[in-house]
Amino acid sequence: MGEIKKILVTGANGQLGRCIKDAASEFPALEFVFASKEDLNIENADSIKDFFRNNNFSHCINTAAYTNVEKAESEKEKAFSINAEAVKNLAVVCKENDTVLLHISTDYVFDGKKESPYLESDPTNPINVYGSSKLKGEQCLQEICDKIYIFRTSWLYSQYGHNFLKTILKYVEEEKILTITTEQIGTPTNANDLARALLETIENDPEEYGLYHFSNREETTWFGFAEEILRQTGKLEVASLAKTNHYRTFAARPAYSVLDNAKAKNMLGLKNRDWRESLESVINKTFNNS
Repeated sequence: MGEIKKILVTGANGQLGRCIKDAASEFPALEFVFASKEDLNIENADSIKDFFRNNNFSHCINTAAYTNVEKAESEKEKAFSINAEAVKNLAVVCKENDTVLLHISTDYVFDGKKESPYLESDPTNPINVYGSSKLKGEQCLQEICDKIYIFRTSWLYSQYGHNFLKTILKYVEEEKILTITTEQIGTPTNANDLARALLETIENDPEEYGLYHFSNREETTWFGFAEEILRQTGKLEVASLAKTNHYRTFAARPAYSVLDNAKAKNMLGLKNRDWRESLESVINKTFNNS
């Protein structure tokens, strides 16, 4: 039996952190330390050094992030502090301790002008502060670390936190009119699937370090996503759902942000489910009231 791998998960109270915690029992060969922001503030370099000094981590999964796309436009300094400078702090300490770092990035590093799924080799061109801050975080990692996995993902949702799925169901319950755009195309990704992909990567230990795309499979619009949520929860007939050709422009959004998963499949052996199938698993677990 191989040596137990000790995994630090930062941002453990967030959506993805909680999904990793749920999946942890499926990976008995991995030992976990889940650190919330209160336990470990990665904006503080000394705190990271102290935390690592008292532990021997083989891997670190960084799920801590500034994720409010709209608010980032007025909080640029904060977004870059968490998504770039803090990531740099973590990268330095991971390198010093020979710890493999797994980091989560986003489809927002692209401008959305491509009309076919984005490859890892495609040029980046973020069009808002959030995307720019996440790209800067990627660049910091690539400059500092050799042993890194950067996973770009898209339209993340789950049974936890604030996300599109929970917002749609909340609005239906409150009998609000849902006016959803048909002009943005992407792939909803179940955070539970991403959590398992991260842990499978650690467990299999392929040492194929680098940049990867991981999302669920196939594409839709935000309207299509909303419609499927309502269909699967049996609320389509009672919801007030309307299409619009517009979407909020305070923070520019990529119109097309579908990610190609071929590299993650070929290099890491990761499988991605169709987004509708994956949505059903979350709804059956948490939201199915029928």
